[in-house]
Amino acid sequence: MFAGLFSLILTMGVARFSYTPLLPTMLQQTFLNNASGGWLATINYMGYMCGALIAASISNLKLKDTLYRVGLIVAILSTIGMALAENYILWAVMRFLAGLSSAAGLLIGSGLILNWMLRHGHRPELGIHFGGLGMGIALSAAVTMLISNNFNWSQQWQIFSLVGVCLAIPAWLWLPRPDDSALTKKGEALVDNPPQRSWMWLLFAAYFCAGFGYVISATFLVAIIDNQPSLQGNGNLVWLVTGLAASPACIVWDRIARKTGELKALFIAYAINIIGIIIPAFDSSLTGVLLSGFLFGATFIGIVSLMLTMVGKFFPTKPAKPMGKLTLSYGVAQIIAPAMSGMIAESTGNYNTPLILAAVIMGVGMALLIWLMSHKKY
Repeated sequence: MFAGLFSLILTMGVARFSYTPLLPTMLQQTFLNNASGGWLATINYMGYMCGALIAASISNLKLKDTLYRVGLIVAILSTIGMALAENYILWAVMRFLAGLSSAAGLLIGSGLILNWMLRHGHRPELGIHFGGLGMGIALSAAVTMLISNNFNWSQQWQIFSLVGVCLAIPAWLWLPRPDDSALTKKGEALVDNPPQRSWMWLLFAAYFCAGFGYVISATFLVAIIDNQPSLQGNGNLVWLVTGLAASPACIVWDRIARKTGELKALFIAYAINIIGIIIPAFDSSLTGVLLSGFLFGATFIGIVSLMLTMVGKFFPTKPAKPMGKLTLSYGVAQIIAPAMSGMIAESTGNYNTPLILAAVIMGVGMALLIWLMSHKKY
């Protein structure tokens, strides 16, 4: 569990999420603008989607273990690579590689851990592991707050890469090598129990909506806040609150799902997430945006954790494969939304329209969850 937690702090918190608090500095100190910054985020998600395709196409657990470890190395290299030059092609390549490493930590790592837990008779919940996502966000905010006034954009990326090296050590050493037999440690058979294809397609569509809702705030939240004169300088504080809210959220959502079932828990999470997304479009006070960051952090990671764990439990012999397929729907949204949002923000001067659109699409996701609850699973 702690190997997975550190892997997510590295591959998501450093390789992926450090871009969010560093983006305002790069907008000030380099040639980047909102539109080109949005395209870099889209390229990052293209890498993540390619990683999801790889995870969805591989069944061999030992190969997945190798790819997980390669992903840890790529996370560090893609972070240091951002600091090497003020060059858009270099940055695009590095963001793509960072996306690949994110898939290694989030999908392949999660699948390896879930397989190990099912094999050893533990409850199939990944709350502690997914807590690494929130801790990664909090870490990226805290590090940026400490270094932003004393170092330029390139030096800040270098510092993040050193943090990444420290995180890679436990992430590498503490994850056991996988057992690829078809039996648990008690000698029971691991048997896949897939739901109906139509049910899975509805789930994919609902997760697409979650991806659209997630990615705009995850990419631009700090820039949205720092773009407002009355809030300038508070973006990293809100990002820190987002990460602190997300850190224990998966454990909380695991408990809620035990009582209500995963789909009802997801419905509640979507509803709260919409409130978190929409607040900055209508309330520019510090209290409002802090509440937005808290609600967003407390729910988006719960949605990811519940969705991936739920689909992984249907396929205990190879959970990373369906997790990867499900993530493709999330990934399509993450490719479309940042570039579109960046261009809208560049033309309108604010992010209100993308935020409202994200909330509407999350509402469609809630309707799909209601459909899923009434639809036969098997």
